[in-house]
Parts: sequence; C-alpha cells; structure tokens
Amino acid sequence: MAALRLARLARTAPRPAVRFLSTPPTQPPASSTPPPPPAQNVSSLPSLDFAPPDAEPQRTGAKSAKDSLSSIERKRRVYSRAALALMGLGLGAGWLYMGREWEADEAKPKLEDTSTRVSRANARISEMLDYFNKPAWKELLPPPLPPTHQRPYTLLISIDDLLVTSVWDRQHGWRTAKRPGVDYFLAYLSQFYEIVVFTTQPSYTAIPILEKLDPFSWYISYKLFREATRSYNGQIVKDLKYLNRDLSKVIALDTSAEHLQLNPDSAVVIPRWKGDPSDRGLIGLIPFLESIGIHQPPDVRPILKAYEGKNIPLEYAKKEAEIKAKHIAEWEKEKKGKGGAVTGFTLSGLFGGPARPTSHTGPPPTYLEQKREEAQQLYRQEQEYLKANEAEFKRLRDEDIERQMKEMKGSLWGFLNGQMVLPPAEGEDAKKPSSS
Repeated sequence: MAALRLARLARTAPRPAVRFLSTPPTQPPASSTPPPPPAQNVSSLPSLDFAPPDAEPQRTGAKSAKDSLSSIERKRRVYSRAALALMGLGLGAGWLYMGREWEADEAKPKLEDTSTRVSRANARISEMLDYFNKPAWKELLPPPLPPTHQRPYTLLISIDDLLVTSVWDRQHGWRTAKRPGVDYFLAYLSQFYEIVVFTTQPSYTAIPILEKLDPFSWYISYKLFREATRSYNGQIVKDLKYLNRDLSKVIALDTSAEHLQLNPDSAVVIPRWKGDPSDRGLIGLIPFLESIGIHQPPDVRPILKAYEGKNIPLEYAKKEAEIKAKHIAEWEKEKKGKGGAVTGFTLSGLFGGPARPTSHTGPPPTYLEQKREEAQQLYRQEQEYLKANEAEFKRLRDEDIERQMKEMKGSLWGFLNGQMVLPPAEGEDAKKPSSS
C-alpha cells in the first residue's frame, strides 16, 4: 500500500519549468564617415535674374490688313454684304406676303388660330413643307361617271391579309393564297359599289396579285398603290380627302386602323386573315354591305359608327333577324284581321269580283329579301355570260397588250432615231430605204 501511494504522489507532483534565455543582440559598429552638411537655403543666395524695363512700342510704318486689301477683294466684300442684305429683305418681304389675309379661293389649313399674320405665315409655310408628305396627285381618282353608269357608293379594299395572304414553307418558299370567298365577294358587290383597291404595296408587287384576282378588270374599277398614300407622324396612311369622292358614300375596308387614322368615320377595320382555309370573314360581310347598297342611305358614316368595335357579321345578322321577326308578326296580325286569308290583288277584286288567293302560304319576303333575290339572279346571269365569252375576252385582252407593246417599241425606236416610227399596219410591208 505504501508503494502504491508513493507512485501516485510521483505522478501528481509538479515538474520544474525549463526557461531558455536568448542572447542579447549585438550592437552595430560605429561608422567612421562624418554626416553630410545641411543644405543651404536657396532663397538666401543672391539672384542673377533681372527684369528688363518695359520698352515703348515703336511704329514700323507697315499698313494694316484692312488697308492692304486689293480693289477686287474690296468689291467682293461689298457685293457679298449687299447680297446678304437683299436676301434678308427678300425673306422678310416673303414672310410678310405669306402672312396676308386668306383669299376667297384658298383652302385654309385646319389650325386652331390663324387670325394673326404670324399664324397665317406659319400655316402657309407648313403647308408648303408638307408637299413632300402628300400623295403624288391631288385627285387620286377621275371624276365620277354620269349617274346612270356610276355606282352610288365607293368601296375601298386593302390587299394584305384581307383579300390574300403570303405564306412560307421549306418546300415551296413564299406563296400567295386567296382568301375563301374573295371571287364571289368582288363579283357580287360590284353591282352596288365602285370597287377600288387601295393598298400600301408598291405597284410592281401589287399588280401581279390583282391580275390573278381580276384578270379582265370586270370588278375592280381602279387601283391605288403606295404612291397614293401619304406620310403622317412617321406612318403611312390613306388620306381619303384626295380620293375625289363624296366621303359620305365611301366605305374603306382595312386590317390596320393606323392606315385610316385620318378618316376613322369611313373605316371598317376587320381582323387579319392568317391563311385559315375555313375562314368566312369576307362572306360574312356581304349581307351588311349589301343592305347599304340596297337601302342607299344618304350618309354611311353614322351606320359605320354604330358598328364600330363590334363583330359586324354577327351584329348585323341579329339586326336582320329582328326585322324579319317584326315583319312576320305584322303579317300574322294582318292575316288575322282579314279572317285568316291573305289574298292577292286582282282587277276584278277592285270592282267587287272574287279576289285571287296568294300562291304562297307563308309570309311574303321583306323588301331586302326581294332585292337580294334580284341581285343574286343578276349575278348568276352575269357569271354565265362572262363564262360563255371568256375566250373572246381573253383574245381581246391579248390583242390589246400586243398593240401596246408595239406602240412602246415604236416610240422607243423613234426616240433613239430622232423621229417617231409607227409600226406598219397589218398587210402592209414596212417601207425600206432603196439601196443605190
């Protein structure tokens, strides 16, 4: 036991700490070189610089540049100053003239205030600068035909995504597709409207499309292209005031409201056609446009305003159904008042004889339905006639194209030779100069 206790005490006894002392650093040896002397103050040294006294300017006797000008240079300066003065006087006189009072036959610009000379001058100057943004012609269409030949209304139709659309695929590239019902749309409505194609495309891209739609110009009366548009706020628009037509009888169909922003009262904006073969957008518009052509309102703009922002085919179908229901109700009321029989008019009935009963058992057609049936019959007759004489029309068209090409060739040859050379008539040989 004693040995065990001694072993425990040996393990728990503290051990003496060992300390290591480092040697002190050695001192550097003293240098034998003396320190440099302190720098002297430069400002205390005497200065060798001196400022010479200001010398008085001396005259050399040379002439100034003004006096050294030649006589030609002096004349040139006088003439240039006189020209600038005359130019200023001319601009001032022109500005005063532009600010004169409005003349009786002068079209006043649509501005809020043109009562002062400054406002009138600014209005006329703006009108002059706006010349480059206007259409190429002041009247886009010729004067209307006599009333017996002129359609009562004008229908403006765009091309892009309304009559046709362009599609692209890897197999065929770019192709142009006709909208379903476009042939019937143009042929049928040409009875009621003067159809004018008004597109923002250039003529060289639009004419081939129109030649496919109407190769003999049976339905499209006039064609207006990019040259007939104008620039307004950086956008291409169609300004209908240059159309040379009464805007109360003009309807413009387009797929872009920006194109008709100057004449929104005459615009009918319809959705774009994206190539759906089951589309019936054009066919659905026919009853609405047909009713305007049949009833002939004095101003179409209030009617277009009433349908603005709506689905025109659907809304008009509802309106026509209401009119039809009212017509049937009036007919039934009249039928009951006559004892259940509706008789037709005969001369014997006028003098007390028996009246002839009507052939139909249902209600008679409305005025719109009667006129629609007449228009449909006229359309069928016209199509039969055109189809029967299509070969003759094609021959006449080809002859006309050939004649125009000959005239163009003769005119060019005459221009190059300094004289007009007309093409020889049929059966006659061209006169050739005799060789000596």
